Amino acid sequence: MTTMPVPTARSMMQLSRDILGLFKLRIGVLIMITALVGLAITPGPSLSLMQVIALAVSVLIASASAGAFNQYFEHETDRLMARTRRRAFATGALPHSPAWLAMIGVMLAGAVVLAGLVLNPVAAAYVFLGAFFYAVVYTVWLKRRTWLNIVIGGLAGSFAVLAGAAAVDPAIGPLPALLALILFLWTPPHFWSLAIANHADYAAAGVPMLPVAIGPQRAARVVYGNTVVLIAVSVLPVFYGAGLIYLAGALGGGLYFIAKARTLALAPGRDAAMRAFFASLVQLSVLLIAASIDAVIR
Repeated sequence: MTTMPVPTARSMMQLSRDILGLFKLRIGVLIMITALVGLAITPGPSLSLMQVIALAVSVLIASASAGAFNQYFEHETDRLMARTRRRAFATGALPHSPAWLAMIGVMLAGAVVLAGLVLNPVAAAYVFLGAFFYAVVYTVWLKRRTWLNIVIGGLAGSFAVLAGAAAVDPAIGPLPALLALILFLWTPPHFWSLAIANHADYAAAGVPMLPVAIGPQRAARVVYGNTVVLIAVSVLPVFYGAGLIYLAGALGGGLYFIAKARTLALAPGRDAAMRAFFASLVQLSVLLIAASIDAVIR
């Protein structure tokens, strides 16, 4: 007679890490924060605590569902890349079962219904579109077909900003619209920097990221040019009501990102690409913090 193995504390901890990693919660938290900043900068009536929580939870759950679908759909491609081969579906730590698709669908439906009931249908639509663009438009339709994959797929983050703004006022004003545009312009240099650092992986997996399509050297110059445009656009909210604190954050984080992107353009390499990648995170974090503080004191 055989006996079932008894789960150990270590195996249970690893299973918990696998499940949490499946939902890409670090990305989800960042997207949730962008939604809350979209709420903060939008003029209009104050939301109740329940409404703010509903916005945060619905965006986080929708993002988590999209992240899980991405890993479910790409489990075979993930095995070909050093950066992703330890993901739970790629290793077999979690079974690649249709039951996951049902759970992902329930999560997304629950997030959209929550936003629709507690906020409004426009905010709910943006919550849905954010997950849809990442899971379907980017992952299924574009990722393996064109280097424009992350350009169009980057709209996923922009929709989170619009969801937060629509929770206050369904008629999107200039400030949240500009922040959504900034998120749209931020995504390509952010991911292309990472793709330059891992271009051999993407080439081996047959994913036509920009560095694979045109080479790391030319891609690095595109990252630099895109970053300059991004920072120029990030200053525009000052002309629509944002104050000096926002301007200081936009310029401070932006100039840092430009400096690292310029270094990458002059001497493309993995280390320079990763420094540009992390600089993009610094730039966005500083901008979001400055936008939030500016909105509070305005």
